[in-house]
Amino acid sequence: MNVVPPNRAKVWKPLLLVYNLQMKKFWLVKQEPSSYSWSNFVADGETSWTGVRNYAARNNLRRMTKGDEVLFYHSGEEKAVIGVAKVTQTAYPDPTAPKEDWSTVDLAPVRPLSRAVTLVEIKKAPSLSKIQLVRQSRLSVMPLGAEEFRAIVRMGAM
Repeated sequence: MNVVPPNRAKVWKPLLLVYNLQMKKFWLVKQEPSSYSWSNFVADGETSWTGVRNYAARNNLRRMTKGDEVLFYHSGEEKAVIGVAKVTQTAYPDPTAPKEDWSTVDLAPVRPLSRAVTLVEIKKAPSLSKIQLVRQSRLSVMPLGAEEFRAIVRMGAM
């Protein structure tokens, strides 16, 4: 069903595009701490999120916009959200894959959570049962809703 009347499409389409570009989005990125930990990230102050080689994760990187908020998740043994980051540069070609169509974004740490929020805790929260971290745990870059993002941040503040 088209919600924009056809005679108004020329006006509405640019407005909808601007609205979508201005809406902050929320994400979760996963990283093995033995490869690149939160403490490495904080020490660097900013990083290019290179090396993503999954098409769904790559497409998620391409949807990120400057200022979007990102949860930093330690995968592997730890399996916990550790901190909050932000997107500082939108998607551009990944220099670690020069002959293929892969992308990277730049991220900067914002703050650590007061305490790590484990995957076990996330799975126990009914409001988080449908997030991709629970349903499709192998994906390294995934979207979150604003309420899901806030719920995890609140859990990390307790």
